[in-house]
Amino acid sequence: MLETLAFYFFAALTLGMAFVVVTTTNILYAMTSLAAAMVFVSAFFFLLDAEFLGVVQILVYVGAVVVMYAFGMLFLNASKEVQERKHAPKIPALLAIALALVLVALLGAPFISHYAHSLQESLNPDLNTSNTKLVGYVLFTKYLVAFEVGAFMLLVALVGAMASALKKSPTKDH
Repeated sequence: MLETLAFYFFAALTLGMAFVVVTTTNILYAMTSLAAAMVFVSAFFFLLDAEFLGVVQILVYVGAVVVMYAFGMLFLNASKEVQERKHAPKIPALLAIALALVLVALLGAPFISHYAHSLQESLNPDLNTSNTKLVGYVLFTKYLVAFEVGAFMLLVALVGAMASALKKSPTKDH
């Protein structure tokens, strides 16, 4: 009964977001609604006990929509009426570094303590281990270097694309 209600709830949300995508004239609203629709579609996978596919749905499709969102903002100039204040360039960089360090410390501490206690158990998966855990095991042991190199290449490509698209046009100071 609860799964049926959840199905209809997420179906209504997905259809509502899809309706916004095809009816709005603002490209940024359309891309935001598309990202939300993809998140709601991933909820169907979670309802079907296919957690790995739900996470992949979020990572791949919502990630692609976020990249489209960035290019839509950069190339279509949809946010030209927004005026931003100029800050000292060191403040955002220092805040980002401090936030990253705090997040690594907070999110990494439980993992490191658990990893120290159960290293041998995690290196020997058995047949009762879930499929998601086995995929993670193979991905982060045998293919760790390839995974990290691929992630770094995607990050460099995204930063390069954004940097090339951020060429400022001359403004009039009247």
